[in-house]
Amino acid sequence: MRVISGTARGKKLLPVPGMTTRPTTDRVKESIFNIIQMQVRGARVLDLFAGTGQMGIEALSRGAAHCDFVDHDKGALAVVRKNVEACRVADRAHLAGGEFGAFVSRCPRGQYDLIFLDPPYGGKILKDALSAIERFDILSKTGIIICESAVEDRVETGLHKGREYRYGAIKITIVSHDQEDGTDK
Repeated sequence: MRVISGTARGKKLLPVPGMTTRPTTDRVKESIFNIIQMQVRGARVLDLFAGTGQMGIEALSRGAAHCDFVDHDKGALAVVRKNVEACRVADRAHLAGGEFGAFVSRCPRGQYDLIFLDPPYGGKILKDALSAIERFDILSKTGIIICESAVEDRVETGLHKGREYRYGAIKITIVSHDQEDGTDK
């Protein structure tokens, strides 16, 4: 795992020990950032279910203004802290522990321009996270959510579900308030 582009380009990222996280592959991460490249600079970012923090760190490296990293696993947050410090983006990063629902419920409306949503595959966590994001209205009017899931997982939301991209067993779904999310062009 490494930072692909920007100020921290080439910096290797520490993994979370054990089998509790499933890092996004460099190939998928590069594809995601090719899709959202016009939305990154100056963005307020949320990396929910942060794991190693690689998605938020990549966004910060590419010019995002700020990123909140959220994970309930203390070991993962310790790795995120080390990774943001090593990549020299800690001044634009905030780390928060605890459950995603509690964090989202405290966020101001329209707070985030980009939300990376990569919960454990299967189950209803993805649906619950999207529901909380919608209910507390934390996505800015022009913001986008990048959902990573297993191909067989259903992305259910009251927001606009845009394009889906498949990479083997992984599916990336773009979610926004409307069809003008800037990624369908």
